Amino acid sequence: MLKGLALTPPIIGRISIGKVVEKNGKRLPEKDDEFTLTSQVQNKDGWVPHPLNETLRQANTKLRQIPVRLLFDDPDLNMRASYSLFDRKTGRPLCVGNGETCRRSTASGIQSMPCPTPEGCELAEKGCKPFGRLNVRIGDDDELSTFVFRTTGFNSIRTLSTRLRYFHAVSGGLLSTLPLELRLRGKSTTQSHRAPIYYVDLTLRSGMSMQDGIAQARADWDARKASGFDQVALDVAARQSLGEGVFEESAEDSADIVEEFFPEANPNQGHQEQGPALTAPRRSSGGLAGKLARKLEGPSMGAP
Repeated sequence: MLKGLALTPPIIGRISIGKVVEKNGKRLPEKDDEFTLTSQVQNKDGWVPHPLNETLRQANTKLRQIPVRLLFDDPDLNMRASYSLFDRKTGRPLCVGNGETCRRSTASGIQSMPCPTPEGCELAEKGCKPFGRLNVRIGDDDELSTFVFRTTGFNSIRTLSTRLRYFHAVSGGLLSTLPLELRLRGKSTTQSHRAPIYYVDLTLRSGMSMQDGIAQARADWDARKASGFDQVALDVAARQSLGEGVFEESAEDSADIVEEFFPEANPNQGHQEQGPALTAPRRSSGGLAGKLARKLEGPSMGAP
């Protein structure tokens, strides 16, 4: 096995609520008000739509709900979030932290250091911000393949992380068999000038009660176990595989991620949860709790 290579969940497609467009000779991220499922192939017009993108639409309506299942029972395997900083010239990750410790690329190699969060780190002025990746299953063709939703939006990261922990708790840890769906929600704030911004939520399937959802999850989990499917072993393998590498993003993916989520024109914004004429966030002391509280007052951008 190659050392230093993070083995991430297999990805067969992307989930986005925005895209990169060319304006005045520059490629810039642009928000959207619906989901788009794409393949991992690009052409001159951008990412090629995945066949499921049209399959899931009904009567040409906007795609704002996607039925999904999760690959793992562990919330932190399904959704990984970190403070991330990339080199915009090379696209390579420079520093990834969790608010306590970080792994940073230096002239003398990768080093572990304290992570004071972006508001307390001088290096963060170069564009460090929260970056989340959610892997979900769509359809039943391949039970070990996923679509990835990437975002730098605070609202999406906070909501998805919270939902995963709540569902894990109330279901007795049966996240992998809960019938769930991604939903696009809107909100307005003073900083967005009352215009809607959009973020991603995770709920039970429409029309399903919590009791019915948990009962179905338990039945499916027991049936898979009886067939020989070892979910516990899968979670263990995934946890070990993700820990093999220093950074999750590969060199070939990082350039596209930087362009879409860490644009140089405004390093504090991505395209997913943007409202017009946003003001830059204030910097002050107060730790991560203070940062999150201030973020609630206004939108944070992101993209899948």
